[in-house]
Amino acid sequence: MAQSVRGDHPDTYVVVRGDTLWDIAGKFLQHPWLWPEIWQANPQISNPHLIYPGDVISLAYLDRVTVQQGPRDVAQPINAIPLSDIEPFLKDLRVVDDFEQLPYVVGLEEDRLRGSEGQVVYVRGLSAAAPGQRYLVVRPTVRYTRLERSGMCCDLLEKDDLDYRGKRDVDFGKYWNHVVFPDKGGETLGYELMRVNVGTVTRGEVGGIEASTVLLDEAGREVRIGDRLIAVDAQPYDLQFFPHPPKQQLEYGRARVLAATDALTAAGPRDVVALSVGAREGVDNGTVFSIWREGSNVVDRVEHSADFPAGAESFDGKVRLPDEYAGHVIVFRTYDKVSYGLVMDSTKPTRIGYHLKHPDAPY
Repeated sequence: MAQSVRGDHPDTYVVVRGDTLWDIAGKFLQHPWLWPEIWQANPQISNPHLIYPGDVISLAYLDRVTVQQGPRDVAQPINAIPLSDIEPFLKDLRVVDDFEQLPYVVGLEEDRLRGSEGQVVYVRGLSAAAPGQRYLVVRPTVRYTRLERSGMCCDLLEKDDLDYRGKRDVDFGKYWNHVVFPDKGGETLGYELMRVNVGTVTRGEVGGIEASTVLLDEAGREVRIGDRLIAVDAQPYDLQFFPHPPKQQLEYGRARVLAATDALTAAGPRDVVALSVGAREGVDNGTVFSIWREGSNVVDRVEHSADFPAGAESFDGKVRLPDEYAGHVIVFRTYDKVSYGLVMDSTKPTRIGYHLKHPDAPY
């Protein structure tokens, strides 16, 4: 444990509002993602997530962590990462393998083009639903694909924006920036569903009617024909995260950044990114990766300057440069083949296609 503690750590630290466990651990640990190991070694701390502003953390005795409880008020306990930064992605987005089998909106009240709170929509595919059941109205917006590339170090990744039918629409940008690669086929990693609204079934398919009636009861986005419905989850996501390294070593190039949020071309600290790995690769909530820019292939102009023609774009005698460290990301939402992560720290912007490695990878 002691070898993970910074030599210049303070004797005490008073927790303040706005802290996260990652930030606190970064003040006195060489590797902030290892804070669970430190605190779990101290049985007097029953739950490190239940540390509050005003608590005093002491490292003065034998590099052991102790906590002096401060006054308790209405303040929320400190979490590993700021939930406010990831809440939209916990509540409003999810990834599925397929969506075409889901019930869908076939029409709207008074033949409207859009539906909002207090209006009803008509849904096909809810034949077994009973009045009172609640459903999320979702919209397929993105398809993630891994494209095969033979003879190269790693796969290409593709993100397609989708229209209301779930078909490609390169103009429909919402959460993510758009990246285009040639469509050569490959493995679909998943379809991203965006939360649109919430509704309650008021009438099922009765009297020969082939559509159920759903009352929209949330001041969310407007619902349109083609939107899909899924059952409401009482608690669909984790609220506490325990950082840890990946459970297994992944082949180089398999774990990469798929997309960056808010239509940005790059992500920085406290930005959300989509990742090309999920539960299938052993990734779970709390998994920490380091982020790396792939090293360039450059011509050794000292050795080959006479052989390299001016203006040439290709040359056999290239040198592969080392990958460049960019930062760390912690996974907070995991699906089968895709996950969402929050960039926790960085030395340079995180861009699409950057590689993910063990958090202790040397740099």
